[in-house]
Amino acid sequence: MDKTSTAGATGSDTPNATIQAECAREPIHIPGGIQPHGVFFGVDAHCHILQVSANVEQFAHLAPQACLGRALSDLLGQHASERASAGLKQLAQLARDGTALHVGNVVIEGWTPRGPLAIVVHRYEGLLFVEVEPAQDTADVFSTMYPLVRSFVTEVQTMRTVEQLCQFAATEIARITGFGRTLVYQFDEEGHGNVLAEALEAGYPSYLNQHFPASDIPAQARELYRKNRIRLISNANYEAAPLVPMLHPATGRPTDLTYASLRSVSPVHLQYMRNMGTLASMSMSIVVDDKLWGLISCHHATPRLPPFEVRTACEHVAQIVSLQIEARETQAEAQYRLELRRMLSTLLSSMANTDSFVEALVSDASGLLGFTRSSGAAVIFEGRTSLVGMTPDEHSVRALVDWLDDQSEDVVLSDRASQDCPALSDSPDVAGFLAVSISKIYRNYVIWFRREVVQTIEWAGDPRAKLTGLAASLSPRMSFDTWTDVVRNRSLPWRAAEREIALEFRAAVLGIVLRRAEEIAQLATELGRANHELEGFSYTVSHDLRAPLRHVVSFADLLGQIDGEKLSERGRGYLQRIVTSARFGGRLVDDLLSFAQLGRAVLRPHTVDVHALVHTVVQNDIDEHASARVRWRIAALPPIEADHVFLHVAFANVMSNAVKFSGQREQPDIEVGAEDGSGELVGHVVYFVRDNGVGFDMRYVDKLFGVFQRLHVNDQFDGTGIGLANVRRIVERHGGRAWAEGAPDRGATFYMALPKQFRPESGVRRDTAASALARLAAGTGGAGHDIGQLIRRSEQDGK
Repeated sequence: MDKTSTAGATGSDTPNATIQAECAREPIHIPGGIQPHGVFFGVDAHCHILQVSANVEQFAHLAPQACLGRALSDLLGQHASERASAGLKQLAQLARDGTALHVGNVVIEGWTPRGPLAIVVHRYEGLLFVEVEPAQDTADVFSTMYPLVRSFVTEVQTMRTVEQLCQFAATEIARITGFGRTLVYQFDEEGHGNVLAEALEAGYPSYLNQHFPASDIPAQARELYRKNRIRLISNANYEAAPLVPMLHPATGRPTDLTYASLRSVSPVHLQYMRNMGTLASMSMSIVVDDKLWGLISCHHATPRLPPFEVRTACEHVAQIVSLQIEARETQAEAQYRLELRRMLSTLLSSMANTDSFVEALVSDASGLLGFTRSSGAAVIFEGRTSLVGMTPDEHSVRALVDWLDDQSEDVVLSDRASQDCPALSDSPDVAGFLAVSISKIYRNYVIWFRREVVQTIEWAGDPRAKLTGLAASLSPRMSFDTWTDVVRNRSLPWRAAEREIALEFRAAVLGIVLRRAEEIAQLATELGRANHELEGFSYTVSHDLRAPLRHVVSFADLLGQIDGEKLSERGRGYLQRIVTSARFGGRLVDDLLSFAQLGRAVLRPHTVDVHALVHTVVQNDIDEHASARVRWRIAALPPIEADHVFLHVAFANVMSNAVKFSGQREQPDIEVGAEDGSGELVGHVVYFVRDNGVGFDMRYVDKLFGVFQRLHVNDQFDGTGIGLANVRRIVERHGGRAWAEGAPDRGATFYMALPKQFRPESGVRRDTAASALARLAAGTGGAGHDIGQLIRRSEQDGK
């Protein structure tokens, strides 16, 4: 019967958590008994029996209690006992616990049934164990095994794929053992098994390409398979032979049978086998890189006990399969890594040859997405988000970055994005992501996205009903009918090579950023030196030009007073033009000097009452006659943390401009207001000054705040073209932004966005008297005040 379900991001529903946890806690390594087709002895260093399985009487015709304390030779005979003793001494020299050693096949006189028996010894956690079980004959086990293994090795070397190798192994194991069904399946990262190959006799149901849920073989059982690489259950209806005594005399605890080939298995698993229609099973582990990769699992509908030699041959076949799979996977992974590195090298070459590596990444979409096998990417650098290919919207990407800030790893990945990261729950087109942190401090990331890959999985039974709780025990599921599961909201899983290449990409980008930072630092040093020299030159020239210009104005005024009547009308006009030009030159020199000093003066922030400051500007800094014509509309302006003097200069410049450029209106109208910043300006207060004056063309807005940039001719409006440059420098030194909007003959609005919390500059220090004087002098240019006035005003403000 076929059944179908549709699963969400997690795939199939997991079993009941309580029942699954109970199953995971089952102490299957200390079952307290063995399977009854052999005999188990716990011995001391002198091979005296400390513990024995209760079924010893069926073989040696001696009660368990009568065996305790006796020499092993009393039960096995001298020859077999000497072999066991020699084997245990050999194991004592090995550093690794748990190694099982076959010491030979013997016939023990007086044992029933009469026939060859295999003697196997092992030691674990300081305890010594001897196991006796049926064998095929007394010949050398390895001589009979060699032809099988040699033939297998010769054939597997011709196999090109892991699937071919698994199919050949299944066929050969079935031929050697005679089991009715042999499966080879691989575990995924969650412990689910996927059947890759099988060999069947008639009448056995096929499980090829089907999945077995992880709860069929819980985590502790998979760990036992990793340690002890072969396990046989000859009859699922067996009754376990308990150990006598129940606790080991040397430890007082249950005996750990992890490495015992006769170890009894969980009753849950035996019932599982019966539900499956299997009464005998044998499993060999496929271990790759010391991890349980999968199993070769043999099933038979009736009880079956393969001889020890056959099981040993199968165990070696499984070891060869393990080595072959490891070699093929290692080679395939190495080739994949090489291909990824080749693609990464190409991408890095294009990045290194451009001024902006972000632009290089975004422009080379195939390279950026190719080496991570992604469908989209986001580059978040210096506050800017660039999207490439299929990605969430920018809002979701910012939310993902907020989530990534709380993660400790430099590389964070997921193939079930909506489940692992709530920020992507509303992004159905994205099912996986791999994020690399370039800088958590500055929140710079590169994030790759993968689209959803809908998977149809056939389970051997309903994966939602693994275990059912009974009154006093656990019971396995009853049905193995095919259950088709459609898995949504999952991407292809990220491979280890892709995570490693992402780390290499991060290291390379950090190297590029560091090199650019060094270049910028060197350039900044050179610019700082040049700027310092330019400021010195500007100060010297401005200072030295003041006296000659004052002399020109003074002597021109004297000339007009003394000999003005002697001059012609044209001469007096020339003289007036000399005075006007010299005075303009003086203002220009003063403004240039203040602009040069603005970058050097130290800021002294404190809470500024902006509302009071604006009223002060209206009363004291605007021409009284011009201000009287203006209809002022001043809203409630919130206070801000800033330098009072510099902020005064900025508002005075902007408001004076508004009065000047709206003076030709019949009714000049000027509004001063404020609003909270949004978007990139969240956390800022945006102050604005809006007028109904002549406005300007937005095509030239970029020139508005430049030095000596004027958008109107001098005949219409006087000015030096430095005032707005001062405004921008003041605002930017406070960590804010200044801009303007306008239209010809429709007025203009000037904006100043300032952070609510002042971010002090590096190296901020307290003013000295000289620096305070320089700072105050720097503020005189745009507003047209002398130093004495500003000093007196700052004293009145309590500074």
